[in-house]
Amino acid sequence: MPQLTLLSAEYKHWLDGRVIPIVIALLPNFGNTEKEKGGETIMGPLAILVCFSCPILVLGLLAFLNKTLRKPILRQREFNARGIRGPPYKFLFGNAREIQKMKTAAAAKPMSNLSHEIRTRLEPHLATWTEAYGKNFVFWMGPEPILVVTEPELVKVVGNDAEKVYQKLESEGYIKKLFGDGLVTSRGEKWAKMRKLVNHAFQGDSLKSMVPAMVASTQVMLQRWEDHVGEEIEVFEEFSLFTAEVISRTAFGSSYFQGKLVFEGITKLLHLATKNAFNIQIPGFKVYKSKDEIEAEKLEQQIRDVIIAMVTKREEMVTNGDLDSCGSDFLGLLVKARYEDDESKRISVDDVVDECKTFYLTGHETCNILLTWAMLLLSIHTDWQEEARKEVMTHFGSRTPDADGIMKLKTVRN
Repeated sequence: MPQLTLLSAEYKHWLDGRVIPIVIALLPNFGNTEKEKGGETIMGPLAILVCFSCPILVLGLLAFLNKTLRKPILRQREFNARGIRGPPYKFLFGNAREIQKMKTAAAAKPMSNLSHEIRTRLEPHLATWTEAYGKNFVFWMGPEPILVVTEPELVKVVGNDAEKVYQKLESEGYIKKLFGDGLVTSRGEKWAKMRKLVNHAFQGDSLKSMVPAMVASTQVMLQRWEDHVGEEIEVFEEFSLFTAEVISRTAFGSSYFQGKLVFEGITKLLHLATKNAFNIQIPGFKVYKSKDEIEAEKLEQQIRDVIIAMVTKREEMVTNGDLDSCGSDFLGLLVKARYEDDESKRISVDDVVDECKTFYLTGHETCNILLTWAMLLLSIHTDWQEEARKEVMTHFGSRTPDADGIMKLKTVRN
C-alpha cells in the first residue's frame, strides 16, 4: 500500500469577485519518489510537480466553468428579468448548432416564390426567434449573448448613442484577419480619423472621376455577354467579377493588376471566415491551429505583402516631395496620409493595409448583391425594365454614359 503524505494548502484565486479556497490533501507518493532523510519526508520531483499543477488545473477548470456555465446562466436570468427572452443557452456552444441546422435546412429547399421576403431563407434563426420571442430577443454564440433589437425606437436609441454606451466588439479570429483594425472594426479617435480620411474618397468630385473606369469595366462585361447570346448567364458570378474590376480600377488605378491579387486573396479569406462562422472555440482549450486557420494566416500575409508592395511603388513615384504624384485614387489618398505634416492625421502602413482590405470587402459584396438583386427584380417586373431602358435611351442614345447624365436619370436612380 503506497505511503500517503498529507499536504494542506489554501490557494486564493480571485474569480469573478469570489475567493475560492482549495485544499489539496492525501497526495499519493507516486512511484516512491519521496526519500527519507533525518526522519523527514522529502517529496520527489514528480510529487512536487503534481502538488503545484493540481491547483492550477483546478483553478483553470473553475475559470472555464465560470465562463461557459455560470456567467451565461446569470446573464440569461438578467435578460429574463428585464423581459428579454430567447432560446435557452446550451453549454459551451450556445445556439450555434441550432443556427447551422436551420440554415442548412432552409438552403436545401427551393424558393417557392420570388419576392423581397427572403429573410426566412437567409436568416431563418432570426425569423423563427422573432416570431417566438418578439422584436427584441437574445441568443447565444458560444458563451457570449447576442442581443437582437428590431423595435424602431430602440434601434434609434442605439444608433444615436451619444454617450457611447454601445461599443463595437473587439474583432478576433477570421474577422480580425479580414478587416484588421480598419474603419469597420476600429473605435474612438482612430475611427474618427479614418472616417474623415475615407470620406474624401466618396465626395462628389471623387465619385465623378470614377465614372470612366466604371463605364470601361461595364463595356468589358457587356462585350463578354454578347458571346453568350441565347445562353444562360450566372449573373451573380458575372457581377462579382465586374465589381472586383471596378474596385480595382477605382481604388488602385495604375496598380490595377496587384489590386486583383488582393481581391483574390480576400475572396479566399472570406470563404474561410464564412465556413467557420459558427465554429465555437472552447475557451482555454486551443492547443493547435486548424488547417483553415493556417491557410487564413498565409492568405493574410500574402494580402499584406501585395498591398505593401503597391504602397512602396507609389512612394517611389513621389518626385521632389510632390505627393500629388501618388495619384488621386483611393490608394493614393492613403499614401498621402502617411506623410501628413500633422501627426494626428498621419496613418501607418498597417492602417493602409487594413483600409484597403476594408474597401474591398465592404464595396465588393454589397455592390455585387445589390446589382444581382436589381437584375432579378427587373426580370420579374418587366414594366420597370422597359421604363428604365426608355429613360436611358432618351438621355444617352448611343452615347457613352457620363456622370452628369447619370444624375438626370430619375427612374434608374430611384
